[in-house]
Amino acid sequence: MKFWKAFLLVLLASITQIAAQKMEFEDYDPPSTLVVPGEEVKKAKFPFIDVHNHQFRMPTQNLQDVVSEMDKLNMAVMVNLSGRGRGSDEHLAKSLENVKTNFPNRFIVFTNINLTGIDEPGWTQKTVSQIEKDVALGANGLKIYKSQGMDNKDSKGNRIKIDDPRIGPVWEKCGELGIPVLIHSADPKPFWDAHDNKNERWLELKLRSRRKRDANVTGSWETIIQEQHRIFRKHKNTKFINAHLGWYGNDLAKLAKLMDEIPNMYSEIGAVIAELGRQPRNAKAFLTKYQDRVMFGKDSWNPEEYYTYFRVLESDDEYFPYYKRYHAFWKMYGLDLDDEVLKKLYYKNALQIIPNIDKSLFPK
Repeated sequence: MKFWKAFLLVLLASITQIAAQKMEFEDYDPPSTLVVPGEEVKKAKFPFIDVHNHQFRMPTQNLQDVVSEMDKLNMAVMVNLSGRGRGSDEHLAKSLENVKTNFPNRFIVFTNINLTGIDEPGWTQKTVSQIEKDVALGANGLKIYKSQGMDNKDSKGNRIKIDDPRIGPVWEKCGELGIPVLIHSADPKPFWDAHDNKNERWLELKLRSRRKRDANVTGSWETIIQEQHRIFRKHKNTKFINAHLGWYGNDLAKLAKLMDEIPNMYSEIGAVIAELGRQPRNAKAFLTKYQDRVMFGKDSWNPEEYYTYFRVLESDDEYFPYYKRYHAFWKMYGLDLDDEVLKKLYYKNALQIIPNIDKSLFPK
């Protein structure tokens, strides 16, 4: 009996070893054995404005629940970019009414445009008029979704370009009204690259296969980004917030060059903190140099994920995890930003760019 028990243990160990050798990449996620000082940062050092958030149920949801979570994070103001929901006047009106009735100084609401019918006569004037009405109602900015420039088609099935001249008056009207345009164009460039062992987003594309892009369908990444930059350069009196660091978080030298060339372009760090957290010295230098041009953004509303943002921005911790391995299989490092840079990133820049935020919520 002892012999068979020993034999089975050896056999089990062999099977386990073979299974480990054949383990898939996505299953390999060992806890680090590195012992270094550091801890989670669950509350921002200063009150902050999240300029990139989405609350799709704002017309009817209990905003007290959201505000309670905001208070825990030290988030003074949330910018809801999805003001029109699926595009209705009613959605925007009820969103603004919910905010006004319950928490008038804790939320800022942006409006959106609908490209359906862009070929119809009068679409441009109708859309410009809509922007005017929405701002009069209480909207304080325009959010452009990534579908514009990739997925939206005209009546003939052609991709609607970001710099389509029929949309030009919309950008001009935003400048005239003094509201910013927060625009998300394209996606990370690897989504257009071959899905192979050279693609840094291999795991994400395996787990989220719909994120893979085809240049023949959407246009190439370079084409979409160039269209975006052309509207920045053409409409100089409009302030554009280039979402997600314009997808140049992995190439801050290129982003710096664009910042120098396009003074009306600002940016925010939503969904790209992992890019900054893997290059702490370079990222700190960039955010310090362009401290008047970058704002705090998060994108998806998951309160616990903010902890990583705070820790990257505020601490000098080393080698700590990111919250989505398929976004970043590498570890994070703290930037240890100076207080004045933090204040500008957290709230001062947004106060300069987005109208009607209650300044009394923030230290001077």
